[in-house]
Amino acid sequence: HVGVVDLVEMRSAYCEGAKGETVRYDEAIPEDVRELAEEKRAEMVEMLADVDDEVAEAYLDGGEEALTPELLKAAIRRCTVARSFVPVFMGSAFKNKGVQLVLDGVSDYLPDPSEVENVALDQLNGENEVVMQTDSKQKFVGLAFKLEKGRYGQLTYLRVYQGSLRKGQLLKMGGVGGSKTIKLPRIVRMHADEMEDVDQVGAGEIVAMFGVECPSGTTFCDPSLDMTMTSIHVPDPVMSLSIKPKSTKDNDVFSKALGRFMFEDPTLRVEVDSETHETLISGMGELHLDIYCQRLEREYNCEVVVGRPKVAYRETCTGRAEFN
Repeated sequence: HVGVVDLVEMRSAYCEGAKGETVRYDEAIPEDVRELAEEKRAEMVEMLADVDDEVAEAYLDGGEEALTPELLKAAIRRCTVARSFVPVFMGSAFKNKGVQLVLDGVSDYLPDPSEVENVALDQLNGENEVVMQTDSKQKFVGLAFKLEKGRYGQLTYLRVYQGSLRKGQLLKMGGVGGSKTIKLPRIVRMHADEMEDVDQVGAGEIVAMFGVECPSGTTFCDPSLDMTMTSIHVPDPVMSLSIKPKSTKDNDVFSKALGRFMFEDPTLRVEVDSETHETLISGMGELHLDIYCQRLEREYNCEVVVGRPKVAYRETCTGRAEFN
C-alpha cells in the first residue's frame, strides 16, 4: 500500500520516498476506500461517545459537523489515559508506511510521566509500597529496562521515575546478591543509533548509561534509599524453534551469545530439551527469533541451523494381544 487514511482528520496520508520518509497529506480520500473510511469513522465516533460524555453531547447537539479534529483528539487522549479507549494505527514497518503517524499518536494520545502512577517497594520498611513522584527535586529512583552490547561495553537503558540523574553521581544498585554503590561514569541521550552526551537529566526521562554491568530489571536509587521497582510484566513466549550451530567448533561462541541475549532480553528464553537434547529458543514471534538468529551470524560470526522442535514420541500398551 502507499499510505493510510486518518479517520480523525478524514484525510489521506501518503508515505513517499525510498524509506517512506516524506509524508504528504491530501484532503481527498481515494474512491476505493472512501466508503470503508466513512464506515470506520462512524464506528470510531460511536465507540468514543460510549466512553466520553463530551463527544456524546457534541454529537447529539450538532451532529457530525460538531466533531472537530481537536475535540476528537482531546477525547481520545482523555479516554486513553483513563484506559477506557485504545487508539489503533495501521501501517507497515516495510519502508516505514504510517510510522510517522504512530509517532504523532504517541505525542497526541499517550500520557506523560506525571499522569501515570508508579509504585516502588521500600526494602527498609518491609517492602511497603511508595508512590513515585515525577519530581526532579526528590531523591533519585530509576529502573534499567533494556541492555545492549555496544562498542564501548554494555549500554544500559534507564528510565528515571523520580529525582534527577547526574554524571558522576553515586547510586545504589539493587540485585539478587545484595545492593552495592557505584559511581555513574557517563550518561547519553539516544537518538536512534546516535547518542548525545548529557550531564544531567530529570524525572520522566529515558537515558542510557555506559560502564555499568547489571541485568535487565535492576533498580538504581539514591544511596540513602533502598527501593525496588515492581517487576515489569514479561509475557509468556508464543513460539519456539530448535537451534544449533552449523559447525561444532562454534559451540562455545554459540553458548556465549545465547547467554548474552538472555541477559539483554527477558522475553527470550533458551532451554535444552531433556528428551531430544535440542537447544530451543522461545520468544514473542517469528520476527523476534529471526532477529537473534541474524545477530548470531552478524555479531558472533556463528552460522546456525534452525527448525521446528522435535517431538519425543512414546509407545504405550493399549490392549491385550495373543503371542505365540
